[in-house]
Amino acid sequence: MANPRYAEATRPIPQAVEVGTLSDGTKIMKRAPRIRSCGLKDEKGKLCAGHLKRWYFYDGEVLERFGPNAEIYRCEKCKAIYLPNEEEEPRTGTLCW
Repeated sequence: MANPRYAEATRPIPQAVEVGTLSDGTKIMKRAPRIRSCGLKDEKGKLCAGHLKRWYFYDGEVLERFGPNAEIYRCEKCKAIYLPNEEEEPRTGTLCW
């Protein structure tokens, strides 16, 4: 039930989009702009809400599919993989002054 104190959203709220899965069943998602936590739901409908962390040390199928220098994020709870959004600047230069 919606809270009557708050108005309905007038603009569309961006959501992460599933773009595929790995052979082990791990979901691959495309991040929504400025997203910081996982938005996937489990079998019971409970929201994961794990933080998305930059993933540097990946191997196997992820390395073959995206290459060694890809900007990849992974949920710390459900281990879903998130690819960056094209609308945002890449965050690869975090140590630039």
